[in-house]
Amino acid sequence: MSIGDLVVPESAEALADAADELLVGLMARPWGQASPSVYETGRLVTLTPWLAGHAERVEYLVRTQRQDGTWGARDGYELVPTLSATEALLSDLLRGDGTHDGSAGAAAGPGAVADAVRRGLEALHDRLGGTSSDPAATARPALDASSLPDMPALDMIVPSLVLAINEHLNELERTPGAVVEAGGRRLGLPYGMGMERLAKVRALVASGVDLPEKLVHALEIAGEVAGGAAAVRPTPIGSVGASPAATAAWLGDRGLLDTTDRSLRHLEAVARRHGGPVPVGLPITVFERGWVLSWLARAGIDIDAPPEMLADMRAAIGPSGTPAGPGLPPDADTTSVALYALALLGVPCEPSGLLAFETGTHFCTWPGEDGFSVSVNAHALDAFGQYVRALPDDAARYLPYVQKLSALVRDHQRPDGSWDDRWHASPFYATACCALALGDFGGEESAEAVRRAVRWVLSTQRPDGSWGRWEGTAEETAYAMQVLLLSRLHGQGAAAAEVTEAAARGYAFLLEAGADADDPPLWHDKDLYLPVAIVRAAVLAALHLARTDPVVMEWYGQL
Repeated sequence: MSIGDLVVPESAEALADAADELLVGLMARPWGQASPSVYETGRLVTLTPWLAGHAERVEYLVRTQRQDGTWGARDGYELVPTLSATEALLSDLLRGDGTHDGSAGAAAGPGAVADAVRRGLEALHDRLGGTSSDPAATARPALDASSLPDMPALDMIVPSLVLAINEHLNELERTPGAVVEAGGRRLGLPYGMGMERLAKVRALVASGVDLPEKLVHALEIAGEVAGGAAAVRPTPIGSVGASPAATAAWLGDRGLLDTTDRSLRHLEAVARRHGGPVPVGLPITVFERGWVLSWLARAGIDIDAPPEMLADMRAAIGPSGTPAGPGLPPDADTTSVALYALALLGVPCEPSGLLAFETGTHFCTWPGEDGFSVSVNAHALDAFGQYVRALPDDAARYLPYVQKLSALVRDHQRPDGSWDDRWHASPFYATACCALALGDFGGEESAEAVRRAVRWVLSTQRPDGSWGRWEGTAEETAYAMQVLLLSRLHGQGAAAAEVTEAAARGYAFLLEAGADADDPPLWHDKDLYLPVAIVRAAVLAALHLARTDPVVMEWYGQL
């Protein structure tokens, strides 16, 4: 999904117009804007083959397979989407008579579905090992679970899909003339990952007791017992867990019996957005608005935020915080960014709701979180710090949190000056979150940490002026430029000439190459995703910072 259509404005007026257009889009599409997900689309192919857009979903899976047989990014990020797509296409094959390419053969091209399955199985066997009927086959090392990216519900999604694929392979071996040979192969699990937690969750769903809201987001892992699960209550718009896959799993085949079912209508509406494929999470209303407004306002773009948008955000923040969208549990990240954006825009809201996420050592994303997020704590620092700045009379109560969080964020800086995080694949995102929060609210004690971050950003710029983990992207370039330019505004940057030249080269990349950018998904959920409006806002913020800096513009004119 390209963000290039909003990377082109060069004048200050055009940038302001682009920001206003972005805000209009938030109001026009209140559920949010996110890229299609291979994982989530695969789950709909399996769970709701009768839903409008099925052939287009199958075609999408076939079309997005990589040359090596995987789907998604690399460095372990390919495992979940490759499992989901392979299982989905196997399901599509087995719904036929086993001798043709499945229900979407025409859309995907002759033989394309079966070929995609073969290549997907080979890629998975390379990574997961397992069993083989070939006595000459050599043992293949399985992935180590500890080497995989820290993604939500990974330890249950992977076992559930391995189970499903192995069941399909059993069926293929019983099917004469099947177009895909099972060959006696079965997939294993990554080393250190088991089936125990998945079994407990399935038993919990079957029992009918109330479920944790964060678990409902991945309800599809429960298998058959997810259908009509008594403890699950769809939102008024019909969504379950803000997830098309969870909604489809709960709906089951009941969507065939009642065409007015609100969950069915919700899935149809979501599928229409991308012509069949679906995103990994929707709605994301508060999450999207908070991030967009905070990127734009922090950069100094003069925005006219719709008053109803601000009122809705403020109303969404309750005693226990706010969720990213309906059907999700409240989380500290969305709560912090919403509070920060409101305070920046002159509508400060007391951050007492954040205290629900305080542990003895840090702020958790949600109570019971497995793991730690430094970006969540940096955003909490933003929220407390901006509130104290807006209403200094409350400093006595909240200033200790500012000091505690500043020290915590500093302590998690890596030796090279960067930060990394569990909610984004790129260290440029985490570094921007942490360096900007420390630059604004960390005091003199944080100045050296910010300088180290700036030096790391300068050292990682690519020859074409971009920044990126795997390749240069507009999104990551925007984060790097904000570190350079906002840090310099606070007098904490590295040598002025280095920063200016690097920012000018980044600006040139965004204008010249970024307009054609097809940025990859980098944000963590069950699958990597691209929150389009949020990334557009980050890019606009970087462009504005460069465009309003006369020294950067002078360098840009000399490139």
